[in-house]
Amino acid sequence: MGFAPCGRAGFLLVLLGLCAAAGSCSAQLPPPEMLHESFAGKSEFRTVNRRPLESCLNPSPYLSINVTTAGPLPDEAFVNVTVGGVFRPRGSHWVAMITPSNSSVSGCPLSGVNYFETGDTAKLPLLCHYPVKAQRVKSDPGYLGCKKAACQKRDASGGCQVRTCGATLTFHVVNFRTDVEFVFFAGGFQTPCLLKRSGVLRFANPAKPLNGHLSSTDSSATSMKITWVSGDGRPQQVQYAGGRAAASVATTFTQKDMCSAPLLPSPAKDFGWHDPGYIHSAVMTGLQPSQSYAYRYGSDSVGWSDTVKFRTPPAAGSDETSFVVYGDMGKAPLDPSVEHYIQPGSIAVTKAVAKEMQTGKVDSIFHIGDISYATGFLVEWDFFLHLIRPLASQVSYMTAIGNHERDYAGSGSVYETPDSGGECGVAYETYFPMPAAGKDKPWYSIEQGSVHFIVMSTEHSWSHKSEQYNWMEKGLSSVDRSRTPWVIFIGHRPMYSSNVGIIPSVDPNFVASVEPLLLRNKVDLVFFGHVHNYERTCAVYNGKCRGMPRKDANGIDTYDNSNYTAPVHAIVGAGGFSLDDFSLFPQSWSVSRISEFGYARVHATRTSVLVQFVSSGTMEIRDQFRIVKGGR
Repeated sequence: MGFAPCGRAGFLLVLLGLCAAAGSCSAQLPPPEMLHESFAGKSEFRTVNRRPLESCLNPSPYLSINVTTAGPLPDEAFVNVTVGGVFRPRGSHWVAMITPSNSSVSGCPLSGVNYFETGDTAKLPLLCHYPVKAQRVKSDPGYLGCKKAACQKRDASGGCQVRTCGATLTFHVVNFRTDVEFVFFAGGFQTPCLLKRSGVLRFANPAKPLNGHLSSTDSSATSMKITWVSGDGRPQQVQYAGGRAAASVATTFTQKDMCSAPLLPSPAKDFGWHDPGYIHSAVMTGLQPSQSYAYRYGSDSVGWSDTVKFRTPPAAGSDETSFVVYGDMGKAPLDPSVEHYIQPGSIAVTKAVAKEMQTGKVDSIFHIGDISYATGFLVEWDFFLHLIRPLASQVSYMTAIGNHERDYAGSGSVYETPDSGGECGVAYETYFPMPAAGKDKPWYSIEQGSVHFIVMSTEHSWSHKSEQYNWMEKGLSSVDRSRTPWVIFIGHRPMYSSNVGIIPSVDPNFVASVEPLLLRNKVDLVFFGHVHNYERTCAVYNGKCRGMPRKDANGIDTYDNSNYTAPVHAIVGAGGFSLDDFSLFPQSWSVSRISEFGYARVHATRTSVLVQFVSSGTMEIRDQFRIVKGGR
């Protein structure tokens, strides 16, 4: 979810009134082959917004900024950035990581609207182009006290005449292909004034194939798609299963593909644009269900990934499957930096799921909306893909679209908020090619083991007799229960939530349109995200409990679907975004409410589905329930 307060729209209108700007200029088209060159379009809004950098009073002639790296940057590094020659250390001093290095570092006082319109209310640097990361120099604890002093000039007797201060900061860098520069500022984030630039740093191999992630292509589990990112658009391949190979198909997107408002360019169109390189996909075929294989991807000309082992999911109709499900993950920095839209629980959840996978009992992962929270700040996708790589490279990583991937005014989304920052689903569908109905139709169904999954888009029309509604109706009514006895329905925005907030979490029109389909087709279990906590309902329909769980011999809440009454709903939006609270007066349909970071672990046989909500901080089971039918 990640909504800002309801005053956001009004605030944007005020800014639009202040900005006598027209639309953005046309973007450069990427070259048809080899490496992309990043291009940050300069809109008329930016020209109006721009101001000369505030003069830094009496800058020291000894100022320096140096980066400790032996040669070009590797694919991942923690680099030390040292500033020195400072006469008077101040709390307003900061260092930014800029990419590409020719991006504007001028101050743009209204750039805060680019953060705010996506729901990010943090106070971040107001430069004319998004700095990927920023750190206050005082995060080095010795800076303000000048614990790292240097003598710049000595008198005849050897005494120090001019003493300056310094600090060292550590930045986490991943290969996002474009060159990098570190810039030292005074004046704080709001009124920046440039002190010193480091000089340009380049990646050793900007074309390197990176961040491979898997997805299922169908219910047979005999093929798997691998998708990766490279700076090179020429064909590459995946090599797998001890000698097989499949060629990749490369695609990309440009600034022209991003959505924008006529007066105020979206972050994706202007302030936050970063060239995505090329996204390659290849399909590994001839596999067997529930088997392990090794693969690598790339080419001799651009290099190869490490060899990775993965496991195919169970085929449809087999006796059991196990999966992990969560929503609203995003990413967080692995250093002390501030950056756009930090999701504080994301690192802990990915680490916990990685431990879960070490048991060998995870067949697939479902990430159900609000994927990276890049929201128009395109370089953030690279950091997110890097974060999930240990998970998504080993098992099928299936996704659903959320508001922060799709929504933007005038783009055809159900909700005309600026939550995607102008991405309008383009980046999401390029990075995560699901077995969907078509372009900008990101709904699909898939079967694994004893489960038939229906994955919908809450951001596209679901109204009665819409294209998606008709697809859901047809798909739900044609499930072969002898093959997959369980039907699990997945989307982003929930039908039931006890969350308290200014903006409602539940759309009654959505509930009125889609909930009858679930009941009529005897959907067993529903997973949603959007609200950043965990909540479980009774077997509920139309706001009323139709069935309550009973404790089994092990004390686990058990719903008996041998005599079906209604679906059980579970919100699993605790994957990383700052947690949401609950009402002090819960509804009668709310059975369990937990505001902790975590994920749901699910194991389904032909007669039982066990769901356990696991806290990422402790790996403890904080809630669990079972749905049974037939023999037990």
